[in-house]
Amino acid sequence: MSDDEQTEHGIKYTVRTPANYNPGILHPLLMVYAPAGSSRFRSERLTALTFEATAAGFVVAYADSRRLSLEVIPELGTIPRLIAKKWCVDERRVYLTGHSDGGTVALALALLDETRHIPAAVAPSAAGFRRIDLETFSCPETLSALIMHSANDHLFPGYGAETAAWLAACHKCQAGLIEKDKNGCGAYSGCTAQGKTLYCEGTGTHRQWPPLNTTLLSFFIDIDSTFTQ
Repeated sequence: MSDDEQTEHGIKYTVRTPANYNPGILHPLLMVYAPAGSSRFRSERLTALTFEATAAGFVVAYADSRRLSLEVIPELGTIPRLIAKKWCVDERRVYLTGHSDGGTVALALALLDETRHIPAAVAPSAAGFRRIDLETFSCPETLSALIMHSANDHLFPGYGAETAAWLAACHKCQAGLIEKDKNGCGAYSGCTAQGKTLYCEGTGTHRQWPPLNTTLLSFFIDIDSTFTQ
């Protein structure tokens, strides 16, 4: 455990490694970005990802929030490389998630030209992107994404469904969502471009982290297996 790492301009972040961490073996990294006004510690408590993710072999990191801007988002994007300088992390296997502003950061890093190379996949929750915002970006044709959003999110109503549909169009998916499972999750089908698009719609409020940690980690593990085969 390391609690006081920081970027060049002072954004603090924590790092958690598996109990059997081996500095001679490359690990995947799960990067978690915080909601507006939240610390790295509060974000860790909110998401409760540390135990399951490290047990699955991920190094996990949590960053403090900052007021979002076109300068701050790339700064948050430097954290995976900083971690790779101190821990044995495979920079091809970086996975991004986060809630509200944190979800917005995760998705923005996958879309901005200067940072889209960072994530192998993303799983934003309650992110503040509408389709009209997304259409200002070029398609990330190989990006796999699990979009998590609530039908009762009154701050960003319908944003998640719009994001998933836009990404599915980027992936040239020919059909809509496959029937949703008991967790409200479904995948777009008939996609000809690389990259998976999944959408999970919950029933909580905007402030609630969705109870989908097993789904989220299974999604990332599935993507990660393509690097380790």
